[in-house]
Amino acid sequence: MADTVRIFDTTLRDGEQSPGVALTAQEKLAIAEQLARLGVDYLEAGFPQASEGDFDAVSRIASSIQGPSIVALARCNRQDIERAAQALEKAQNARIHVFIATSPIHMQAKLRMSPEEVLERIDAMVRLAKSYRDDVEFSCEDATRSHHDFLIRAGRIAVAAGASTLNFPDTVGYTSPREYFQLITAMREAIPDPDVILSVHCHDDLGMAVANTLAGIEAGCRQVEVAVNGIGERAGNASLEEVVMNLTARQDQYQVQHHIKTQEIYRASQLVSKLTGMTVQPNKAIVGKNAFRHESGIHQDGMLKDRSTYEIMTPETVGWGLSRLVLGKHSGRHALRQRLEELGLTATSQQIDQIQARIKELGELKSDINDQDLEAVWQEEVGQMRRSRHTELVAWQVSTGSQNHPVAYVKVRVGQETREDSGSGDGPVHALFQAFSRALALNHVELTAYHLSPISPGEAGLATVQVEINGYDCETRGQASDSDVMKATAIALHEALSYLYERTQNVVA
Repeated sequence: MADTVRIFDTTLRDGEQSPGVALTAQEKLAIAEQLARLGVDYLEAGFPQASEGDFDAVSRIASSIQGPSIVALARCNRQDIERAAQALEKAQNARIHVFIATSPIHMQAKLRMSPEEVLERIDAMVRLAKSYRDDVEFSCEDATRSHHDFLIRAGRIAVAAGASTLNFPDTVGYTSPREYFQLITAMREAIPDPDVILSVHCHDDLGMAVANTLAGIEAGCRQVEVAVNGIGERAGNASLEEVVMNLTARQDQYQVQHHIKTQEIYRASQLVSKLTGMTVQPNKAIVGKNAFRHESGIHQDGMLKDRSTYEIMTPETVGWGLSRLVLGKHSGRHALRQRLEELGLTATSQQIDQIQARIKELGELKSDINDQDLEAVWQEEVGQMRRSRHTELVAWQVSTGSQNHPVAYVKVRVGQETREDSGSGDGPVHALFQAFSRALALNHVELTAYHLSPISPGEAGLATVQVEINGYDCETRGQASDSDVMKATAIALHEALSYLYERTQNVVA
């Protein structure tokens, strides 16, 4: 395994910077546990200096996740680095990742620093990071628009100061595979130390993130910074699943290995999608619902004769082959706990009680409860944990039909007070939204997105509802899964609007 590409996952840092995404500490921990099962080498848990929430999430992950090295991001300044080191105190294996921009446009317009000042800052701050953690990575932000000779100077100074990994990000997704190959080749020739790992971090603004990442590997990079489902700033990052499966399916081309357990890819994709609210497009490579579906008669004929005619990898390789599960209203707690363990899903004793109650409720509606159903219930009861502590949904009702204008009624408990109100709208979802808004006295809110995603087949199958709401200088979301779509809608709307209500009452920051 000498020639191994290290997988540096930034789903919880750069991925969470996707517009509209705001993960709770519990949600981050749930994703981190799955990334550990997936086998990533480095897990970038967040940017501790950005907020108290980010600091707390990094600290929780550092103290509880085993396997990957936990990484915290820091700008090249003392406060960021000290805060990152503090967040990583309890981590068994950890890395401080420091960065500063090196392109002329960034140094002039953003940093207002001269090139020499930037080099001095790199030397001082990498040394400071090294005093806290032996493993230090240095990144040249906007490397692909930087001068090569300046990148070489910056890299050499960082290595002399103690950095063992040098990252050359295509921060704005501007480069091409040939250009990136030339850049990384030049850096490897200028900094030939075999103990220094060169790394790439590519954005997808021009749709080239994965191609550029693979070009970096061909040029000698042995670390790649990627995100599950390719989420991240603007158009996102290089997709973990696409990079990994390229290295797996085309090992003859790249001739490198990795540590990823590919059978965990699909589960990681689904968890990230549900908790971030970012739906995976059907034709997404590797993890989209159409990735292994064949409709053309010609394709179907070939598949019946030999699957390899139209499949260059099997769905089981990436975890699509989910087994059927015999659980239902008569299932015992022991069987439930065992199946959760087999799926790699952790839960406390109290959470298992909650999951079992949901499974029994679902078992009254359908006899065939499968792993997708169980994972959806687990994600809602354990993975999300964003239920309001200050309001409670007591009752709801919707009336609609071809001859009736949709109307809705809700009853919510706010502290010791019970509130009831109704609303009407263009459809049942809009009517429920209006009723909740009136009950919680939220006058400046807008339902900006509503997503319905089926989880399992059949008329009693589970479906997930995700809503996004804007209001009071905040964008929030709610999510719920149920076999009753309107019930899931009511719960999701209550979750999102309750969060906004709490903000108006200064209950949450």
